[in-house]
Amino acid sequence: MAEEITADCVIEDDRWDSAGLEALSERAVHAALTWHGLGGEVVVMGCDDARIAALNADFRGKPRATNVLSWPSVEHALREPGARPDLPDTEELGDIAIAYETCLAEAEAQGKSLDDHVTHLLIHAVLHLLGYDHENDPDAETMEATERSILSTLNISDPYQEKVQ
Repeated sequence: MAEEITADCVIEDDRWDSAGLEALSERAVHAALTWHGLGGEVVVMGCDDARIAALNADFRGKPRATNVLSWPSVEHALREPGARPDLPDTEELGDIAIAYETCLAEAEAQGKSLDDHVTHLLIHAVLHLLGYDHENDPDAETMEATERSILSTLNISDPYQEKVQ
């Protein structure tokens, strides 16, 4: 198992350079993997809505833009609803794509900084690479609690605060 944490960033949309995606990726990947006591490599691609819509259509059959997509490098084992996943035993954890326009629009609509919103989405995507999902309520609660805990280590407010009030 790798001990080093690496976030390789590929910029397809220049707006991500101005937004600091490389630093945000390093911060988010490091926080998520450190929280799990895990090393590994994650590739993050900063793209636009058109590119992520094409990827969403190709891989999920949903021809529309979304904020973030992830592709784990390993298939994860089934588990009881709400249980934490067994962590992958591989150096290359997978790939993430994140769309600029959608992320910016969501951050503005939710009154959040782009940095905090993107960091949350990248942590969310890294958790998918580690085997977390939100297909049922118990799994969603486990994933959201993990996100909250990791985000708190970065002094980022609870993105689900509206849900728990």
